[in-house]
Amino acid sequence: MIDFYKTRSKRCKDGGLIAYTTKVDEISAGCWVSVTEPTGDDRNWLIDELGVVEEFVDSAFDDEETSHVDYDATTGQTLVIVDCPAIEEGDEVVDPSIVQFDTHPLSVLFLEDEDVVVTVALRQNSTIRAAREGRLSEMDTSHHARMLLQLLLDISQHYLVDLRSINRQFRENERTLRHTMRNSDLMKMLGFEKSLVYFSTSLKALDTTIARIGYGRVVALRPEDRALLDDVGIEVRQAMEMCDIYSSVINETMDTIGSLINNNLNDTMRVLAVITLVLSVPTMVYGFYGMNTPLPLDSSWAFPLALSLVMSVAALVWIERSRATR
Repeated sequence: MIDFYKTRSKRCKDGGLIAYTTKVDEISAGCWVSVTEPTGDDRNWLIDELGVVEEFVDSAFDDEETSHVDYDATTGQTLVIVDCPAIEEGDEVVDPSIVQFDTHPLSVLFLEDEDVVVTVALRQNSTIRAAREGRLSEMDTSHHARMLLQLLLDISQHYLVDLRSINRQFRENERTLRHTMRNSDLMKMLGFEKSLVYFSTSLKALDTTIARIGYGRVVALRPEDRALLDDVGIEVRQAMEMCDIYSSVINETMDTIGSLINNNLNDTMRVLAVITLVLSVPTMVYGFYGMNTPLPLDSSWAFPLALSLVMSVAALVWIERSRATR
């Protein structure tokens, strides 16, 4: 799906101007072309009508593409690809009870000759949705570099929100694991760990991309854009630190849970060993009575009393072991 948007100004009651982004019917200079869930026809339109470099289009349509910046000196076109956080949905969901996050690429193309910026989102994207609805403050489709930085700022903030969500769900699941060791709860911990691995990898690549943008050689930055670039860098580094901390906490928790499971297994095996010893005494006695050899002290109460004493001692040992394992 291809839509066109453009930032316009209107005069408010106090005489000032208010900028707003609205959908337009045709492409023009200073326009933003939004491509969402593209098809084969959309790909051909980008190449034939807009003249986008075919290599850039192939990269933008690749779901496994990592964050990077590319520049074509012949056409003057610039491609910026960043990974956006998202909750796994549809065919990617292995278990509906396990909430797992993933990242998907968002491509931003600068076409200087046409004076337009193009975004390609292979799936529905919350950042693009916010830009369409005008929820990105002071966004101007004619200022390409600043629009890119505002998109990056919103993406980095989504990382922080999703990381806090992972941490909150992890704490809830940890409280559940204190009382039960169900396999479903352990699989949720695995889902959190995998999500943090995806986030950590994407955030490191995003930090490198932001550093290259900051050089100003590929994307032309104005002096007023530097403050916004610094804000984006701060948000990304904060997200990286949170991701590293949460990963360490989850890894330590999983190691502790593994130790608890082994300890519980050892206690269970100890109790089973005691039960086996207790049950072996009557079997041994019945084996004696099954022989044709007369038992010593068979005519007195000494042997039954000795047998009762042995069984009582074994029962006491078993009870004490059971108390120690609680």
